[in-house]
Amino acid sequence: MIARILLVASDVFVRRLTPALASFVRMQADFRILDIGRSPGDLRREIRTLNPRGLIIEALPKRTEMLVGLGLPTVIADSDTLFPGAVSMDVNDESVGAEAARFFIDSGYTHFGCVRNATPYSDQRFGGFEAAVAGRFETFSAFQQVGRMRPYMETWNEDTEALTRWLKQLPKPVAVFAVHDPLGRLVCEAAVAAGLHVPEEVAVVGANNDELVCGLSYPPLSSVIIPWDRIGNLAGDWVLRLIAGEEAPGKALMVEPGPVNPRQSTTLVAVDDPDLRRVVQFMREHFSESIGIGEMCDRLRISRRAVERKCSLHLHTTPWDVLCRMRVDAAREHLASTERAMGDIAERCGFSNAEQFSVLFRRFTGQTPSGYRKSSRG
Repeated sequence: MIARILLVASDVFVRRLTPALASFVRMQADFRILDIGRSPGDLRREIRTLNPRGLIIEALPKRTEMLVGLGLPTVIADSDTLFPGAVSMDVNDESVGAEAARFFIDSGYTHFGCVRNATPYSDQRFGGFEAAVAGRFETFSAFQQVGRMRPYMETWNEDTEALTRWLKQLPKPVAVFAVHDPLGRLVCEAAVAAGLHVPEEVAVVGANNDELVCGLSYPPLSSVIIPWDRIGNLAGDWVLRLIAGEEAPGKALMVEPGPVNPRQSTTLVAVDDPDLRRVVQFMREHFSESIGIGEMCDRLRISRRAVERKCSLHLHTTPWDVLCRMRVDAAREHLASTERAMGDIAERCGFSNAEQFSVLFRRFTGQTPSGYRKSSRG
């Protein structure tokens, strides 16, 4: 029997979930879409007319409670708040902030800033970022962007006078985390308009990794990857389970974010040393090859001892750890988004073999590769 499922969400959210939900059509799921921006009365009337067997909804004040109250099997795909009988799931927003912080710390930054707003997840992402940089900074500053809420994808001239003053007074170079991509785009715009160089003086990382927002930002915006495919698969699976009579779990289902997807709004390494910048650039371009530190130094014609000294001085780590971190981050994406075998992933990410992959992955993440794959999918 075909199960009609109603996706009640904004167009942005529909775009995020659709690639994963499309696979459920083969399981006789018939998806219909209803814009969550409609009034509560309109939503109730349309839902009665469409008569779905289940709902997948985007969390929105005043709408969520009403939709859950209809008594249909319901999955809330972007909330960690529990509602009776419904399944709630969300990305771990504290981990989103922590991923941005780790990216900046690994790049050698000691001055940090965070731009937040009134979105429900802002405090959690800010808290994760602040906690991750604690004890690692010379300066830390936060800025609250004030303005009326607007549709996620829309852009217009916004008052950035206070934001510009804040950016100008920060010590440079500074690493700024914006709690979502439109805010990151705004930070880039304000910095460029103020005559600040992005990323040389102000490096910016957003969150959500929305290709349209990040790609149309100037310069293109680096961003923490949110695993929308995993969230979509989890939502599709659970709405069918609820329809089949399974009870909702007694806790929110949390999905871990991916690493930062670097674009031009961030620099490779926040130090002036040209040799170290060459080393990190080489690693970024060749980490997927089975290359060691000695061979890299030979090809760059830089002494290994000098590279080790510079990494220790500026990045507080070893060149081997920098290279391994890049490989582990790449492996995390493969584990979360593909069904590739461990040996295949190890080879694609530059590890010598599956055993080395497993040992190093556990060292950097605290999990085995198979454990990470399982946890990343809820």
